[in-house]
Amino acid sequence: MIIKDHWKLRDFREGEAKDFEVASPLYDDYFWMSAEVPGDVHTTLIRHGLIDDPFYGHNDQKCRWVEERIWWYRTVFTLDEAPRPDDKMLLVFEGLDTFATVFLNGAELGSTDNMFISHTFEVNRELKPGKNVIAVKFDPVHAKVGGKAVSTFWSGFSKERVWTRKNQSHFGWDWGPRLLCAGIWKEVRLEKYDAARIEHVYARTAEAGEMEALVDISVELTSWDRRKTYSVLVQLLDGESGEVAAAETLEISGTAGSGLPGLAGGKSLAGGTKLRVSKPKLWWTHDLGTPHLYELRISLHADGITMDKRSQKLGIRTLELKQRDADGKPAFTFKLNGVHVFAKGANWIPIDSFIGAVPDVRYSRLIDMAKAANMNMLRVWGGGIYERDIFYDECDRLGILVWQDFMFACALYPDYNRNFMDNVAEEVQQVVKRLRSRTCLALWCGNNENDWLYEALHASGDIPHPFYGEKINHELMPALLEQLDPSRTFWPSSPYGGNDHNSREEGDTHNWQVWHGNIEPRVFGEPQLQDYSVEGLSFKKFKEDRTKFASEFGMHASANLYTLQRNVPQTELVLGSAEMMNRNKDINHLKGVMLMEGYTGIPGSLEEYIHFSMLTQAEGLKYGIEHYRRNKPETSGALFWQFNDCWPGTSWSVIDYYGLPKAAYHYARKFYHPLLLTAEYTPGDAELVLWGVNDTRESVSKTAELVVYGMDGRQVYARTFAAEIEACGKQRIAVVKLDDLLQGLDAAEAVCVVRWMDGCGEENFYYFCDHKDMNFRPVNLNVQVNLEEGSVTVSSDYAARMVRLEMDEAWLDWEDNYFDLLPGQTRVIHVGQKEGKEIPWNTLKVSALNGASVAMNERQPFTK
Repeated sequence: MIIKDHWKLRDFREGEAKDFEVASPLYDDYFWMSAEVPGDVHTTLIRHGLIDDPFYGHNDQKCRWVEERIWWYRTVFTLDEAPRPDDKMLLVFEGLDTFATVFLNGAELGSTDNMFISHTFEVNRELKPGKNVIAVKFDPVHAKVGGKAVSTFWSGFSKERVWTRKNQSHFGWDWGPRLLCAGIWKEVRLEKYDAARIEHVYARTAEAGEMEALVDISVELTSWDRRKTYSVLVQLLDGESGEVAAAETLEISGTAGSGLPGLAGGKSLAGGTKLRVSKPKLWWTHDLGTPHLYELRISLHADGITMDKRSQKLGIRTLELKQRDADGKPAFTFKLNGVHVFAKGANWIPIDSFIGAVPDVRYSRLIDMAKAANMNMLRVWGGGIYERDIFYDECDRLGILVWQDFMFACALYPDYNRNFMDNVAEEVQQVVKRLRSRTCLALWCGNNENDWLYEALHASGDIPHPFYGEKINHELMPALLEQLDPSRTFWPSSPYGGNDHNSREEGDTHNWQVWHGNIEPRVFGEPQLQDYSVEGLSFKKFKEDRTKFASEFGMHASANLYTLQRNVPQTELVLGSAEMMNRNKDINHLKGVMLMEGYTGIPGSLEEYIHFSMLTQAEGLKYGIEHYRRNKPETSGALFWQFNDCWPGTSWSVIDYYGLPKAAYHYARKFYHPLLLTAEYTPGDAELVLWGVNDTRESVSKTAELVVYGMDGRQVYARTFAAEIEACGKQRIAVVKLDDLLQGLDAAEAVCVVRWMDGCGEENFYYFCDHKDMNFRPVNLNVQVNLEEGSVTVSSDYAARMVRLEMDEAWLDWEDNYFDLLPGQTRVIHVGQKEGKEIPWNTLKVSALNGASVAMNERQPFTK
């Protein structure tokens, strides 16, 4: 039984009411506000008009009182009949955020202090026929950890979070506001069992060949009746045909297993088998093949009677992290089914500040957008949450690997405290058992940046005390994972490896030379220095990076104008206003200005800021990622920071809070294409190098074309080149002198385009000067809309830079946007709306950086 109806919510001040009174079934909650479960306090208050939208203006500051109060949830549910003596009735809370005390019919069942794990209570005797009352009290964080000695700890953005096992970014980060949520953020269920139940299933591929695969299955049970004989039927069904691909029956006696106490006083039992699958259909990332999924069915029987069932999707695949190459040199390369993978993707943060209220469909939309951008890996960053099941469901289905951090980030944690460590141990065990059978799961990572930042800050004298938290990532986690999931690599931290945990010589790295101006390389014992200058922050620093795996790097861009208009007062929609500054939680705002100064020039208006920041982010990521891909196999991955937003702010994201892509998202679809044609060139170089990169499993023979145009479309250079690129390889196709390319044309008036002649992928545009030094001519755009086809047709009289299409609506699905256009070239762009809403065509505006905006409500060039 899912208990989701009739929930109510109310706040209390400390000392205002006694717990036993509010928890009593007789307590009068008639005038409490209705609440949705799953959900949270803030969204409930918003729905009832008791707080203003925290995302608008400075309203996040106006609702700080919410985190100071005690919050109570109550509900009533009906039980038709009393439990039988042999029944086991379990009240399950999948997620309580965070310091909660649970009552049933006035009886205090227990307290919780971890948002990330489920909490189960046996309630046979507390239940009664008819109406039953659940009450849950949430204490404020400060009441639980406010007295802790946190002032001596290093912890970015907040001190109290190091003692609190909840979403660390709830306390505020450099891309999101402090909104300290509380509430029942996951499902609540009442479960009934007789004699036994399935606790955990662990499925993993041991071997996978063309003719046969071997799949290991382990099953953990809880038995409350030791007299019965238990068996488990394990079946693997083809996900397409439904035919049984393999099946085995496990016989488990009542005296088998560990003999340790199980759930609700039961006995823990375990068993395992190996399924042999003939001619297996392997699971691949979507860029390498088909992410085929089987269905694994587990049914538990006691003396021939079915007690419990489980079903899950499972892909057959092998996956390992190679840390040495064929010559024994350091590497960091994922190998899927024997094939080297270049990891292409981004870092994933919580998709909302109020994560409990987010519908599953928003996850589906975003992960589908990741696939559409040719991403094959997402990193679940360690300062948020272990994601909901829908996230992993979609990554399994769509063929996207997941780098999974544990939730420790940018702080030191009290690993000397036994209670805290017991809490963490329970968290690790629950999380690993929940996620270890996920086909998409590629790596366990202990934390985000703790090892690197501690060593660097300790070297500079900023941290005088020991590395608190080290025992978590270097003792507790590896010991538990060796027992619970030996099938995957455990990586202690990100970044990690080498003489400096951010060394380019070994392991993975976070490149914050760009944006933060970090001076690299450094070694252990040296302070981490920064160069806050136009040159020090420039995205051209990417070309110096020979990392093995770039797991974090990026730069800011503004949210779309539609997003800003919905969340910033009209009078404050100007560059440099207090409200616009509040959108950017990264304290040193000059970083973004200097980054633009070096490429686009400093913006003089809000419109220029939106467009300049987007262009700089897009071109900067393109510059860096194409470099990393050309550097394969020495470099084996590029996961930029960050994919999504948790609120409508200015951040490193490429998709803003309302699902509207920034320019960099559309660039990503091109620079992450499995068959990339890329030009290696930096303004000032005397030559251009043309490369082909092949991330597929097949070698390819192609013809590449390189053309240089003037602003009027006149060709000054055109040549084709033969390319033979081996599977998962690259080729240096050609080297062309700049003088030969320009043929006397001014570099500031030239447009370079490279393309595959067979139409594979999309055209790739390059410029021989930074944008601020280019001499673009003012363009006139011709725009037509076909309502029947849902498309926009755009052409231009001169070369148009960053043509953008905008409408007043969220979650628009542009086929392409923020693209360059040659004179005489016509682009037809289809558009949809991911929520199924009507498209507001009358709000369409089309513009370019070097052209005036064309507004449809003025010209009305619609066709049927």
